Amino acid sequence: MSIGTEWKRPIRAMAALTSAILLAGCATFSADGGFSPVETAARERLGQDTRWIRSQDDKDAVRQRVRELLTRPLSADDAVQIALLNNPGLQATYAQLGVAEAELIQASRLTNPIFSYAHVKGGGELEIERVLLFNIFDLVTIPLRTRLGERRFEQTKLSVSGEMLNIALETRRAYFGAVAARESVRYFEQVKESAEAGAELAVRMYSAGNFSALQRDREQAFYAEAVAQLARARLASVAERERLTRLMGLWGAEISFQLPERMPELPGSPMTLENVERSAMETRLDVQASQSELAGLAQDLGLTKATRFINVLELGPKQARDKENKLDGYEIEVQIPLFDWGGARLARAESRYMQAANRLAQVAVDARSEVRDAYARYHSSYALAKHYRDEIVPLRKRISEENVLRYNGMLIGVFELLADAREQVASVNASIAALRDFWLAEVGLVAARNGARPAMGMDAGTSMALGGSGAH
Repeated sequence: MSIGTEWKRPIRAMAALTSAILLAGCATFSADGGFSPVETAARERLGQDTRWIRSQDDKDAVRQRVRELLTRPLSADDAVQIALLNNPGLQATYAQLGVAEAELIQASRLTNPIFSYAHVKGGGELEIERVLLFNIFDLVTIPLRTRLGERRFEQTKLSVSGEMLNIALETRRAYFGAVAARESVRYFEQVKESAEAGAELAVRMYSAGNFSALQRDREQAFYAEAVAQLARARLASVAERERLTRLMGLWGAEISFQLPERMPELPGSPMTLENVERSAMETRLDVQASQSELAGLAQDLGLTKATRFINVLELGPKQARDKENKLDGYEIEVQIPLFDWGGARLARAESRYMQAANRLAQVAVDARSEVRDAYARYHSSYALAKHYRDEIVPLRKRISEENVLRYNGMLIGVFELLADAREQVASVNASIAALRDFWLAEVGLVAARNGARPAMGMDAGTSMALGGSGAH
């Protein structure tokens, strides 16, 4: 298609303008796909590595690392590391980065031009029309759309980082739940053995006429309850282990991973944080994400105001030819705001902006409250676990030792000795629960400081199993 001489100059100017805008605003795919901030968050906030599996080499490296970690009894850090490398759901979340970056690249590129060709012949007449249209409005708004895409891409990075932290903290929580449930099973087995011995002895003494039917039935009832408690504890242990297995993304032979026999000991002293509210406001990912959303909507609102009257503007050379003559010119298409003046779109954008502003304010209020609550829970849980460790359990141990001496001196009977043993086991089990609650409170504090939201509290079965006293 040839273009008339009089239109070569504006077409060249339009081409130059197009090139300048494209060079200034056209984005390109990054080398890491936007994953570096997620890796940095994992390293700085958790002291762990994470990996986005995008090739067979990545997959092989992850499998090798997971196998190495599974060769020894898992620590809490090992479990978190496996989850960050191997959790399939987390890998699906990482793919959101690729989607967001692709949308950014798409937003930075000019819409393809439209070429139309018409060939009409009839009645001895021939008319040929050629039109090439460029969306000028699309061209002019490329920098604005690119900035909006970049803002959304940054927001996606924060969102993905937050989900990574959620998986890590939930895995740590599941780890402590699994170890505590496993340790609790061992103590409930001791309660059951003690109750079984008491029930057998009660039957014999009743047969010999030394026990009433009421005393015999009490021992039998306690034994039956101990059997039920042990069954609940075993079920809770299986449930907690399976939850940990799911979070680590393990299957097949990998599910036979080893857990330690006991919970980690209390640290020498609890953490002391200065200006805990301010530090949370500076580091929480949900606050940063809300701020990014608000800034993006502000830009969106500005773009909406700028384009409320002109929705489509297309410019391009036009050439028409009939049987004898050739005509050169141009064509401009403008959507006339006759019925829709853009007021509804502007009102919607303003409402979305105000919604985001109020959501940010609520996130800030929640963040301050959550970190204060988590900090108080952390210190209270530490004090309670320390009280059990230093006061209650040693006291129960001394009482048990004294009762053994009294039993050897024939000052008390075997049933008093068995009852004391049950109370001691119940105290130890309560100490395990207190220690577990401390480590869960630490997870909650880390979550509150980072804006992650792992589920709080134990499963019903686990809580019931660990909270049962087993006393009689």
